[in-house]
Formats: sequence, structure tokens, C-alpha cells
Amino acid sequence: MDLLAPHNMPFAAALVLMALMAVAQMVGLGDILGDSDADFDADFDADVDGDAAIQGGALDGFFTLLGLGRVPLAVWLALFLLLFAGIGVSIQALGESFTGAPLYRWLAAALSAGATLPVTAVLARPLGAILPRDETTAVSTDTLVGRRATITDGIAREGSPARARVRDVHGHAHYVMVEPHERSSEIHAGDEILLVRRDGTTFYATALAERRLSPTV
Repeated sequence: MDLLAPHNMPFAAALVLMALMAVAQMVGLGDILGDSDADFDADFDADVDGDAAIQGGALDGFFTLLGLGRVPLAVWLALFLLLFAGIGVSIQALGESFTGAPLYRWLAAALSAGATLPVTAVLARPLGAILPRDETTAVSTDTLVGRRATITDGIAREGSPARARVRDVHGHAHYVMVEPHERSSEIHAGDEILLVRRDGTTFYATALAERRLSPTV
């Protein structure tokens, strides 16, 4: 069967996308995208509260059911695209054998996607056991206390937190909301700070410039 035939276009496109992902990984774009995702995740984590954490737990269970937690996302997506193309072309071949004509391409794509998701989930389990796993870099929010950060937006005042960027022990960026530890202080955008304590989702910090002026330092 001709992969470039109109009724097979969704499956040809899937293979092209998989090839582009492989090229992106080889030239290093995957690392760049990975850093962007890490920054987004850190930003998101800083803005959500306990209720969102419950929803996140449900999503985690759904992703695990799909096999997303078993292998890296790029590997899972490549496996999905490969299976989607293979199953889709097979569906079109069967349709042509039984009816004399292939199915409408978007109907075949929908059927293929529905069949590909569970197959990908099943294959991701043994594949995850074979692939080497990276050491986890997840950190507790409490471990950010005692680290240096930089105010990125706004002015931090008592009762009016500003946004700050801090890197954890692994070098990953997190965005947190910060108020000054000293009630009368103001910390401006661009100021370097030291996170000294946390209360809920708010961190309290001392400006490093003020600490350098202190006679005890």
C-alpha cells in the first residue's frame, strides 16, 4: 500500500513528525525544549495550591495508565507515532481488502488512535524496564529555604509579595512569591535575596545588599 496515498496522509505525517523529533534530539533542540518545560513546570508549581495538587494526583494516575510514567515523554511520543502509523496503515489495508476501498482517512486515524493508546501503554512497561532511567531531580519546596534568588517582577512589601526566581540544588529554576523578612523593607525587581523562611506558598527573604551592610556579616 502506498504510504503517500491521500487516505494514508495522517500516518505519513506521524512518521514525518517522528523523524523530525529524532533530528531535533540529535542537534540538541530537545535539551532546549526540556529546559523550557522545566521552567514552565516550576512556574506552574509556584502558582498552584493544595486543591490543584489533588487534581494533579488524578492526572498522574491517568498518565501512568497511559504508560507516560514508564518512559521519557519523547520516547513515549515516538512509540505512539510509530504504532499509530503502523496500525493506521494496517486498518486501511484491511478496509481495502474487505470493501475494495480504504476508509475515510480521518475515520481511520480515529480508529488507529483509539487502538494505539492502549498498545503504547502496554509496550511502555517493558520498554521502561529496559531503558536506563535518569536520577530524579525533584526537590521539596522546603529545600529552597536558604538559597539565593532574584526578584523578577514587582516590589516585595509586607502583605504584597513579588515574584522571584530561585534555582534548586540541581540548577532547575523555580518561581516563588516573596515578601521581605523585615516588615519595613522593600525589595525591588533585580535585587538579589536570601530566602530565610516559608509560610505556605509565600517565602520571606532578606535582600543581600542589606546583609552586606550589616556589621554582623
